[in-house]
Amino acid sequence: MIGRTLAAVTLTTALAAPPASAESVLRIAMTATDVPTATGMPNNGFEGMRFLGYPIFEGLVQWDLTRTDKPAGLMPALATAWEQSAEDKRVWTFHLRDGVRFHDGEPFDADAVIWNLDRYFKNDSPQFEAQGAGISRARVPIMGSYKKLDARTIQITTTQVASYFPYMAVYLLFTSPQSFEKAGRDWAKVQAVPAAGTGPFKLTKVTPRESADLARNDGYWDKSRMAKVDKIRLMPIPEANARIAALRAGQVDWIEVPAPDAIPSLKAAGFAVTTGVYPHVWPWIFNVGATNSPVKDVRVRQALNYCVDRPAVVSFLNGTAEAASGWFNDGNPDFGTPKNRYLFDPKKGKALLAEAGYTAKKPLSLKIMISASGSGQMSPMPMNEFMQENLKQACDVDVSFNVVEWQILLNSSRALPDAASLQGSNALNVSSPTSDAGVMVRYFAADRFPPNGFNFPNWTDATFDKALKTLAESSDPAEISAATKAAHERLVDDPPWLYVVHDLNPRGMSPKVKGFVSPQSWFVDLTLVSMP
Repeated sequence: MIGRTLAAVTLTTALAAPPASAESVLRIAMTATDVPTATGMPNNGFEGMRFLGYPIFEGLVQWDLTRTDKPAGLMPALATAWEQSAEDKRVWTFHLRDGVRFHDGEPFDADAVIWNLDRYFKNDSPQFEAQGAGISRARVPIMGSYKKLDARTIQITTTQVASYFPYMAVYLLFTSPQSFEKAGRDWAKVQAVPAAGTGPFKLTKVTPRESADLARNDGYWDKSRMAKVDKIRLMPIPEANARIAALRAGQVDWIEVPAPDAIPSLKAAGFAVTTGVYPHVWPWIFNVGATNSPVKDVRVRQALNYCVDRPAVVSFLNGTAEAASGWFNDGNPDFGTPKNRYLFDPKKGKALLAEAGYTAKKPLSLKIMISASGSGQMSPMPMNEFMQENLKQACDVDVSFNVVEWQILLNSSRALPDAASLQGSNALNVSSPTSDAGVMVRYFAADRFPPNGFNFPNWTDATFDKALKTLAESSDPAEISAATKAAHERLVDDPPWLYVVHDLNPRGMSPKVKGFVSPQSWFVDLTLVSMP
């Protein structure tokens, strides 16, 4: 009922306030149930970063989202360069870009960087933001100290050596300190100011549960990336069928995650459906650490991975996904050579379950916490229902669901194993980026149990952690690759997750949308898109 109400409100708003004909306006339907927070560190996972993050607010480092032929790498943003100290590899120096101003006219400089870092990492700072701090500390768990060297140079010291630190720094976004002052030093009121970033789009208006409006930043510092559309309207429409209806009716120009069964008819009607390789896995994340958890037994975790009919899931999704037998995509050069390759093998799955004490007479029962929609969740309700039937038919596994709102599910991934909020869940269905070693560390390192990271399973493996240490401390690409392979092999052979599919990132678009590039990333470059 909530999703239908939100969709109705959103569509009514879109119809009631049509854009001026002289302006080009791109209207996007998100999967979120609400507009992500617009203070400069959005919630709602990576969908929040995709739409209310990077287009408006920037970091020292940014993703290169211009290519489709390889995973997105990093490029300079508000820092023109950075280097790791040879004497102490925990120390990183960032050289700030000159001549950049926030949307409110305030200069971007070292003082603004330190102010924002205090906002995230200094609890007693006047500008401390609890929600932004929680998100930032989870994504950058190795932040140690930081200081201003001069007006255009800052230095960050991490708590441990990490060759991949720039892949964490990309998630720290900067807001004008004046946004906080104009809001009376109240972060809850900042988005109404609205908040000012340095990005190619400016935030102009936020209407909670309805829409967020962006406008091109004509004073953007990177003249090679000037936006081609005048305005963007972002609307939360959590139900897939409601997004489809909005696209067909011409109420939006772009929808995230079209319902798989609607894709053929969308194409037949002249709409574009884009897909592309995407560093994203759709799993069940096992609650290994919970008291008396049946998934403590590695045989159970392996068995469940053998019991999934992944080709059938891909077919069910109309080819908008690829089978996942590990955290990485099977074609990733760092996949390695694990002992287990999780093809559909119910016989092997049942044998492993029997070894662990689960048979047709004493079936394994699991309770999974899932969401009805959300960032990167693909089509969670029908997919999970498919999994429920698949596991029952293939391996006599009984599955029940606890359906919650996406942000609640995301928050649950940072809960302790026996937290009451989990309601006895044996696994969480939270999709994951697989873009770089920094993400791997956050999700699986032994020192990254919540609240210090996203290792929700409380999973540990000595061989895995040894490999992580090697790739963190090495500067040799060959050695880093070998260590990454060794680490991934352990994620397959001692699986903390049930790997189901890798998303191919489908979007439905009006034929009016031109210039869109589907990069191998969770994020997109909205400056490339044009409308008539």
